[in-house]
Amino acid sequence: MKLKYLVPVLIVLSIISLFIGATNISLTDIAQLTEQQQQIMLQSRIPRLASILIAGATMAVCGLIMQQLSRNKFVSPTTAGTMDSARLGILVSLLVFSSASPMQQAITAMAFAVLGTMIFMKILEKIKFKDAIFIPLVGIMFGNIIGSITTFFAYQHDLIQSMTAWLQGDFSMILAGRYELLYISVPLLAIAYFYANKFTIAGMGEDFSTNLGMNYKQIVNLGLIIVAVATSVVVLTVGLIPFLGLIIPNIVSIYRGDHLRKNLPHTAVLGALFVLACDILGRVVIYPYEIPIGLTVGVIGSGIFIYLLLRRKAYA
Repeated sequence: MKLKYLVPVLIVLSIISLFIGATNISLTDIAQLTEQQQQIMLQSRIPRLASILIAGATMAVCGLIMQQLSRNKFVSPTTAGTMDSARLGILVSLLVFSSASPMQQAITAMAFAVLGTMIFMKILEKIKFKDAIFIPLVGIMFGNIIGSITTFFAYQHDLIQSMTAWLQGDFSMILAGRYELLYISVPLLAIAYFYANKFTIAGMGEDFSTNLGMNYKQIVNLGLIIVAVATSVVVLTVGLIPFLGLIIPNIVSIYRGDHLRKNLPHTAVLGALFVLACDILGRVVIYPYEIPIGLTVGVIGSGIFIYLLLRRKAYA
């Protein structure tokens, strides 16, 4: 779980990812790429790789922040209704703005994601003394309610096909000019690292934070805004990537403890590495076709999630 091992593996898989696709481009072709091969690299494969790395790192860090602020290891954008709230925001933008621009969709999705996440945190305050596993179950039910509302109105207004694009994560449609919105996540990750120590203190409770002279609600709201905005950007660009923000922070904490600032770089790199590995797997299993990233991450991630549930006492 050390960066000196994770980073080289990430670099190797990134290189492999660039040369997987329906059009055959080998490593030996790099010195003399044809015009068509150059276009494929610049317009498709490099943007796809960049979006994979940014989305993986973003969702993993968002999960880490949510777990710290909620003081629950099974909370993440997937199990807190954040992703479903962002999807509802996208639907509302399509209904209100008949031809919504990506920026209008992003702003609306961010607003709904922030609102949905804050509602979940309010619910969390009421049941914080319950069993730890009870919290994510409530979040999943909350997300399913929002998802059902979204699906209902999508059917009502014949937008179900438009919404299907955000039901499951997929990198196959990523091209130059369609992924740059993800760059918003980069400064958000920098802000998260800058405030990491304050998020750690906030995770110890309101009374403890107030005694240290910190504005608890302000820091919590900042963390929730970072999570909601970054999640909205990923959902809008890539789609839903389930369980990523849940399993990666848990794996890192098992090996490295709960020091948020020290864990952020490892969480970001491992999140990017995990998504990249799942994407490569999905592209080679039924080559030259591919399995959407939402499916591969969902299957592998749910298996890891079940394992963590069964071993939660051992890792407590």
